[in-house]
Amino acid sequence: MRRLFLSLLSLCFLLATQRSVAQDVAPRFLNQPWPAEWITASDGDPEAYGVYLFRKDIELPGGVDTFPVHISADNQYELYVNGEFAARGPAKGDLDHWNYDRLDLAPFLTAGRNTVTARVWNAGAYRQEAQITFMTGLIVQGATPETAAINTDTSWRYRQDPGYQPVPVSVYGPRPDMIGMYGYYVAGPGDRVDMAGRVKDWPTAPATGPEWRAARAISRGVPRNSVGMDARQPWRLVPSLVPPMGRTPERFAAVRRAEGVIPPDGFPRGSARLLVAARTTATILLDQSYLTNAFPTFTFSGGAGGRVVLTYAEALYEADLRTKNNRDEVAGKVILGRQDSIFTDGSPQQSFTPLSYRTYRYVQLEITTAEDPLTVEDVAAVAVGFPFELRSRLESSRPEMDTMVAVGWRTARLCAMDTYMDCPYWEQLQYIGDTRIQAMVTLYNTGDDRLVKNALNLINYSRQPEGITLSRYPTNIKQIIAPFSLWYIGMLRDYMMYGSDRAFVQDKLFGARQVLDYFADFQAADGSLVDLPNWSFTDWVNEWPRGIPPMDSTGRSAILDLQLLLAYQNAEALERELGMAAFAEQYRARADQLAATIQRKYWSPGRQLYADTPDHDSFSQHANALAILAGIVPEAELTALANRLRVGEGLAPASIYFRYYLHRALVRAGLGDDYLNWLDVWRTNLDLGLTTWAEDSDVAGARSDCHAWGSSPNVEFFRTLLGIDSASPHFKTVRIAPHLGEIRSIGGEMPHPAGTIAVRYELDGSPRATVTLPDGVTGTFVWKGNTTPLGSGENVVDL
Repeated sequence: MRRLFLSLLSLCFLLATQRSVAQDVAPRFLNQPWPAEWITASDGDPEAYGVYLFRKDIELPGGVDTFPVHISADNQYELYVNGEFAARGPAKGDLDHWNYDRLDLAPFLTAGRNTVTARVWNAGAYRQEAQITFMTGLIVQGATPETAAINTDTSWRYRQDPGYQPVPVSVYGPRPDMIGMYGYYVAGPGDRVDMAGRVKDWPTAPATGPEWRAARAISRGVPRNSVGMDARQPWRLVPSLVPPMGRTPERFAAVRRAEGVIPPDGFPRGSARLLVAARTTATILLDQSYLTNAFPTFTFSGGAGGRVVLTYAEALYEADLRTKNNRDEVAGKVILGRQDSIFTDGSPQQSFTPLSYRTYRYVQLEITTAEDPLTVEDVAAVAVGFPFELRSRLESSRPEMDTMVAVGWRTARLCAMDTYMDCPYWEQLQYIGDTRIQAMVTLYNTGDDRLVKNALNLINYSRQPEGITLSRYPTNIKQIIAPFSLWYIGMLRDYMMYGSDRAFVQDKLFGARQVLDYFADFQAADGSLVDLPNWSFTDWVNEWPRGIPPMDSTGRSAILDLQLLLAYQNAEALERELGMAAFAEQYRARADQLAATIQRKYWSPGRQLYADTPDHDSFSQHANALAILAGIVPEAELTALANRLRVGEGLAPASIYFRYYLHRALVRAGLGDDYLNWLDVWRTNLDLGLTTWAEDSDVAGARSDCHAWGSSPNVEFFRTLLGIDSASPHFKTVRIAPHLGEIRSIGGEMPHPAGTIAVRYELDGSPRATVTLPDGVTGTFVWKGNTTPLGSGENVVDL
């Protein structure tokens, strides 16, 4: 009965949240089958790789002020109206929560005939791991009776574009039939394009000829909250939380090396063209000068019977094909990475843009000509990413801090598209461990919670029947990293403290309870976890196989127990604020028991540290940092333990990822004034020429050059140095406790749900702090043990 009651309560919260998200969608599109139908090709295998063009002409008697439509596709669509690019989507989800975009096409429409064309592609068996799919499909639904003429049905025509084939990637090195790399790669294939067989000018060319056929209807569109009666219709449609991606033109910075051709001055930044003679193989290495996610466009002419191979890389490799070293250096290095391959047809205007964005700093053009010379007319690109607006600002006289903020922000931007990603080049998967830190960067730097809420929704959707979440979602392969489910509960508390949507968090409490119920099944009588199944990844530490912390023969681990303890504490806080007192008391009791067990089993009097196992045979920064964060270290022992932790002698070291937690522990223990001395791994990244933060602390050989779990300075420069933190749920009150160290003058501002928080510290002359809070927000200022109340508006505190 209790579970039934909780299920009904959770459903009420879910429906309320969905109503608030979809408030601009007419109710009939939320709870009734749509008039529009999913359409697909009438021949071929709709589940296999394929690129398809869909088209419909609509007549308008006059101009329109608004023309709202809903659109979605499987896997992806690219929409053009009257030859102009209109949109690309949809955001990734799962079949039970399939996103559709809400667009207004009025800016693209004119009186009379209008051509609407959509390119839909399905990567089939080659699709990226994050792409869930059923079959190739497109649906367009007019959002008003006046726009219903655009609805997809058999009046739409289609044709396949036979010029496209995939270029698969092998993760085991070069193979004859695949592009080879070394490392876990699941971000999708490259494109092989035959320019002679490709459909040219498809956004505007007439849909004539036998190749254009009537589309096949699959079934009507079914919103998630309606009753679907057709087994052929697995897509349960929901309005997307994710807006269209931002688009920014950019140009390559320089040619770094060339063989077989001499690039003219001004190439590739200006209008200079590059001529490759007949019967020539030319190789040109382009440098963007920083890592980017972009759609590059290569325009060329001539070159009949030739081939252009494009190779994209974050950095060049040494001869071992694994080590990168300094990312600015290219001499003696080789390029290895995802490729596109274009077979030229000799026509005067050929243009290639990949179907999906590419991640790169370096792009190599390998051009092979036959009897016809080829001219590269232009090389340009459009960078894409979630349309964040940077609202935080740091006013510092230290260039290093400015550089770190810029690099951290670029890293966060590149790891944020329609979902957060661990990395844009290699995986494009939304892992909970990465996402928790990325969400905090987002809240501290932008105040835009849309992608944060989208991530929390997706993680919640990933819960398995036994209660635990998947480690990453969306995904085709179910992977469970048990500690990541515990960090998910921490994410919910983070959002409760820094976000503003109370009902949204309440909706997630039922799922959080299920997660903790799952872990309870693996707790011994004393509360300690025993033989926790699946992957217990915690951090990339050289001494830990697959990142799994040390355990004794029964599977007991201080690090796992401490992560569970923190989850109980976070769940208690969530329940006391938003949920039920009975659950809060239950979690408090479990936390108290587990804390006592941890102290008894893992504290080593001889080392004056927490051991990793009951055998006291290994020690780590991780266990001791988590112990401080869990509040189990006596106040009198905090500073001494933190100093041993900071030095790290004989301790397994935290990577750039886990230093988020290490640094929070050191600050909590009173060492925050030393924060700038803890950034050695970030300085190594800069010394080795990275423009984003590498995946792990082995910067020279890191697989991925872009992991936003390393962007924690973009939080801590504001939370630790400037001292701005939430003091109560939903950021209703603030606590300003700066840790300036040797800094004498610094200021900055960051977004708040009610506006902006700004601070300025001047320690020379007449030392003072100036703190400006949004209307309706109050707080406290803490400095050298003294606490001063703060009111809305400007506050000046003498120091």
